[in-house]
Amino acid sequence: MEDSRLYTQVLVIGTGLAGCATALTLADQGFEVTLLSSGKSMDSGNTPLAQGGIVFQDPEHNHKLLEKDIKTAGWSHNYQRAVRYLARKGPQSVQDILIDRLKIPFAQTESCEWDLRLEGGHDAHRILYCADFTGRAIMDGLIKAVEESPQIRLLTKRTAVDLLTSHHHAQTMEYKYHLTNQCVGAYVLNQDTNQVETLLADYTVLATGGIGQIYLHTTNAASSIGSGLAMAYRAGARVMNCEFVQFHPTALFHRAERRFLITEAMRGDGAKLVNSADEPFMSRYDPRADLAPRDIVTRAILEEMLHTGEDCVYLDAATYYDGDVEELTEHFPTIFEKCLEIGVDIRRDPIPVVPAAHYFIGGVLADIHGRTTLERLYSVGECSCTGVHGANRLASTSLLECLLWGQSAGQDMAGKLESRSSLSTKLRESIPDWESPGEIHNEDPALIAQDWATIRHTMWNYVGITRSKQRLNRAVDDLRALYSHLQYFYKRTPLSKPIVDLFHGCHAAHIVTMAAVRNKKSLGCHYRQD
Repeated sequence: MEDSRLYTQVLVIGTGLAGCATALTLADQGFEVTLLSSGKSMDSGNTPLAQGGIVFQDPEHNHKLLEKDIKTAGWSHNYQRAVRYLARKGPQSVQDILIDRLKIPFAQTESCEWDLRLEGGHDAHRILYCADFTGRAIMDGLIKAVEESPQIRLLTKRTAVDLLTSHHHAQTMEYKYHLTNQCVGAYVLNQDTNQVETLLADYTVLATGGIGQIYLHTTNAASSIGSGLAMAYRAGARVMNCEFVQFHPTALFHRAERRFLITEAMRGDGAKLVNSADEPFMSRYDPRADLAPRDIVTRAILEEMLHTGEDCVYLDAATYYDGDVEELTEHFPTIFEKCLEIGVDIRRDPIPVVPAAHYFIGGVLADIHGRTTLERLYSVGECSCTGVHGANRLASTSLLECLLWGQSAGQDMAGKLESRSSLSTKLRESIPDWESPGEIHNEDPALIAQDWATIRHTMWNYVGITRSKQRLNRAVDDLRALYSHLQYFYKRTPLSKPIVDLFHGCHAAHIVTMAAVRNKKSLGCHYRQD
């Protein structure tokens, strides 16, 4: 990349399902795509961690029933147009991309029909899966397709620093007078050289995933720090529903940097949540018992833990599994092996579980084509807010949203590129290269670790599963002070990945907290005690 400056037709930031679906859709139509991963490889995000499955369609092809289930789980806070789009267009997207193009080996019955699973919140069997490693299987297929595409340039170990916009960065005064602000690419940190590269693009796509790592306990990958949310907010794009953070009710209870997810499919297959006295308790909290939506199950587990004084509850598949208990090792091989590592045999022992931050419902506001309120900027996947999920996400809809919106965004950009809607040479040349904000080398790993601890404990204790005015106000005070300190530090210290990540994480935490403060009504994932 000559002089750390690159121009590409489309820049996609993030290499999970949403980012790859966008890139492949564009590449298949002959357009040039630059795909960025913050990790050493493409699979450093959340997609390969997904266990349960992806929504397909029930045997009756009843999309209206799926719409109803999505809206019920979302507390009718959903955007009806987006819900209808997902329910009607999603299955064909799965067929075209995952089944026909990538040939993902989803489970089948002995008669070679799809073995469709039932999960919590669903009123029909409609979940395609690959044992308990659906995300891993999908990611393997995506990696192969991306590596084989001559139209896709993959850049790894790249950390996006900021989005480039015509209002904020163009040095030619003409563009500051324009009413419309345009995204024209991003400043990106090359982790190998510690140089900030200027990546200019006709269209830029945020596919950066979630925010789970701003919480103390999470099932998310290390890269899920809310970078896309923070960058879009600073660039002036509208964000929405940021108070809605879904906590997965069942993460494996043991000491680890990332909580290991115990898929909801286990409860779909009959496993029950029990307390330390081996008593099933979910029926006391909801008539749907263990198959209630996630926000209800999560709060029930928290209440049960407070009532019993225990550090966790248990998921008992050994006693309640619908089939032969020996089949557990075949149906859930990843979970079986992980639990054995800590001395739990799921064929005999209940699994210790606790809730953990799992999915970000809100994000950068995007329409059904992934377009944001900032011209030339798209947002797809978990970092976007399409309105599909409302106030709470229905199980296994996230992978489908990633796939469909990635495909839809790719198709929309392809149409614009065909009509030669590209950046002018004059605008591109008016964007300056990055200038280092400071040369004081005072980066201290101990201070960075302490700042992350402050963010994660603050978010977990005050902006977590249950919230109140007092807790949220305390969070605002603590995060505002930290953010102010980091802004000062950021301006005086040469960039590194740890510093950029910390800045993004703190900003994302502040955005989520302020949204929670503004919404005084309990709804779905946003549960206020007061």
